[in-house]
Amino acid sequence: MTELPPLRDVIARHGLAARHSLGQHFLLDGNLTDRIVREAGDLSGRHVIEVGPGPGGLTRSLLSSAAATITAVELDRRAIGAMTDLAAIAGDRLRVIEGDALSVDMTTLVPEPRQIVANLPYNIASPLLVRWLRQAASFERLILMFQQEVAERICAEPDTSAYGRLSVLTQWTCEARIVMRLPPTAFTPPPKVFSAVVSLTPLVTQPDPKLFSRMEALTAAAFGQRRKMLRGSLRGLGGEALLNRAGIDPERRAETLSVAEFDRLVKLTG
Repeated sequence: MTELPPLRDVIARHGLAARHSLGQHFLLDGNLTDRIVREAGDLSGRHVIEVGPGPGGLTRSLLSSAAATITAVELDRRAIGAMTDLAAIAGDRLRVIEGDALSVDMTTLVPEPRQIVANLPYNIASPLLVRWLRQAASFERLILMFQQEVAERICAEPDTSAYGRLSVLTQWTCEARIVMRLPPTAFTPPPKVFSAVVSLTPLVTQPDPKLFSRMEALTAAAFGQRRKMLRGSLRGLGGEALLNRAGIDPERRAETLSVAEFDRLVKLTG
């Protein structure tokens, strides 16, 4: 990997100026990408999926790890060219797939044990996360970069302004923690906001798909109108009667409920 051209040369060669429409902000500092990969733990024998590799900065760090294989999913054809050049050097360990990550079932790409390690395109990061949470049992770990505001929502505690639907869905299925924070100057081009890397380790016990869908509906209703008491926001799902059965005061608001209380509620729906 030491023989590879500088990433800025790769960007120039392939006309890879970052596009706002694709949520692209490239991380070119190898020390930072190496730190991100280290958060994934020992990757020996692991099959790693990367989404939105761009010019391949994080990909290079993954290739320098002990990962068995790296599968990169990329929508931008300019980046496909850059990644194809990298694959020619990396050999069978790196596979490049052209496609929209929102339409690709990551569990079909590689065998277990599998991880996702990615600097996610900011414009689709939250939908991607929810999609993967539905399949959390299929992953050993997910190391994902988000805008810092989104990362804080993912890891937020109850009774805080950041706590909401993403917090509940994530913490219901995973142990979540912020492991790195990066300033805008770490990226090319610099975004207007700070970024953060979140480590997600799926819990041993996972909800079945039907229950997950019910939790999506429950949290969407509960947090859809944050100022409302739960007896009002959950009226369509059983309202006060549902809350009384769960032993939850109907006058409470969604942000005061713990993940365990949401779990108790969702099991009484449907």
